[in-house]
Amino acid sequence: MPGEAIPNRTSPKSRRTRARILQVAMRLFVERGYAAATNAAIAEAAGLTRGAMLYHFANREVLVEAAIAYIDEARADLFEAAAEPPGQGVDAAEHAIDAYWDLLHQPPFVAFAELEAAARSDAMLRQRLAQAQAAFDSAQVGDRFLALAQAGVEPRFQTSRDLGRFLLEGLARATLTYDREARTERLLKVVKRAVRMLNRKGLQQELWPD
Repeated sequence: MPGEAIPNRTSPKSRRTRARILQVAMRLFVERGYAAATNAAIAEAAGLTRGAMLYHFANREVLVEAAIAYIDEARADLFEAAAEPPGQGVDAAEHAIDAYWDLLHQPPFVAFAELEAAARSDAMLRQRLAQAQAAFDSAQVGDRFLALAQAGVEPRFQTSRDLGRFLLEGLARATLTYDREARTERLLKVVKRAVRMLNRKGLQQELWPD
């Protein structure tokens, strides 16, 4: 209608509400899982009416796309903060593994892992995740993990980073039904040893098939 006010989604209040919705979405993905964290559940947890939710996110796809970007940015911020050089006398490989293991238990990483698991049977989610997965793989883990682990750029060193990264991610998602703490500690020690062996420049070791 002529003279009708146009919704202002860029006002400070609107931006705060939008951020609250995305923060709640991330929390519910962690606590309830992707499927149970419906738009209605997120709106209720954020203290919003259905109409207010629709004002900011008209449908599931719009919300999911925004939530992925929000979670991905949060992961990048955490990774940036963790990519500090290790202290003097601290083994770089162990430092990198300990740092990434800690990150994998932070809400943005847990939420993203939940989305990846749900995407296996959800084509829309899988499509929306693809770009964020590729960007994190090449930029966040690639370059920053390179700095974090202080290794080289040769295939052997890339393999050491991949070995550490994917073993840690798998372990973080694994279900260890007994002696979880002890078994996890032993596995982390083996991962650290394997990564150190691959990172040894100029030394013969059995892990890398030269």
